Amino acid sequence: MARVTRTEQRLDAPKGLRNTRGRTRSSNDRFGRFTEWIARAMGTPWFLLGLSLFVILWMGWNTLAPADWRFDSRDLGFIALTLVLSLQASYAAPLILLAQNRQDDRDRVQIEQDRQRAERNLADTEYLAREVVALRIAMRDMASKDFIRAELRSLLEQLDQQNEPDRRDDETDAVV
Repeated sequence: MARVTRTEQRLDAPKGLRNTRGRTRSSNDRFGRFTEWIARAMGTPWFLLGLSLFVILWMGWNTLAPADWRFDSRDLGFIALTLVLSLQASYAAPLILLAQNRQDDRDRVQIEQDRQRAERNLADTEYLAREVVALRIAMRDMASKDFIRAELRSLLEQLDQQNEPDRRDDETDAVV
């Protein structure tokens, strides 16, 4: 019996999105969300306050504590503190850039959707403008109230003129 790998069992994603190394799209997405969380957390006042308190405590401990309890010498310029802060910065910068790249991708998708929506709106507007023009042209061919009134008056006058000879005949018949 052949052993089926984990990626071969995944049928909920198209083949192009499956990764043969066992990594799934959701694990990449999870890491991306983690980097965004780190980037958002590093941009808050609480992070800066916490980092400042950490540095103050570190420097205070290594300055004021008994010599046997100190682990980073003030005389050497707090080398361990510098190393810790450099390490933090070396990890923070790429994580922030990853989060920014994800945001750029989302912005790019949003811009494309906005462009498509604008194209649809333009096409709809052009269609409606053509329809309004067609209605205006059709309205020119239609009779207005004044035209209908004038036509009715002329028809009434024609009827009156046709009925006048009949009335004359009726009047002459009545006189005789």
